[in-house]
Amino acid sequence: MNNIAHAQQGMIVRISEIDIHPDYLKEYIAILKHEAEASVKIEPGVIAIFPMLQRDNPTQVRILEIYRDQKAYQSHLQTEHFLKYKTTTLHMIKSLKLVDMDALDVETATQLFSKLKSAPQ
Repeated sequence: MNNIAHAQQGMIVRISEIDIHPDYLKEYIAILKHEAEASVKIEPGVIAIFPMLQRDNPTQVRILEIYRDQKAYQSHLQTEHFLKYKTTTLHMIKSLKLVDMDALDVETATQLFSKLKSAPQ
């Protein structure tokens, strides 16, 4: 098994679909940005926590989550920054749906992330 196939086999890729109460949107975004930054910076098993807002409906949040493996994901759920995010935003969330995905092309995805480093801001 090559490295790409091995990486894909254990990797967890998920899209979180979150609907936020409009009154809490600004506060929610600030908390989410902090949690995403801490996760990527501190946790070696978190490959990406990439939050996005729907352009035409910003209360619809989508988060691309990529974890090295199940152990990294379980570890993430126990971190102080994730638990703080979860407990402080619970009342702000109308609905949450976690959609597990299968990566089709891990090799190209790794190229995409390396391109982000050199992209103009």
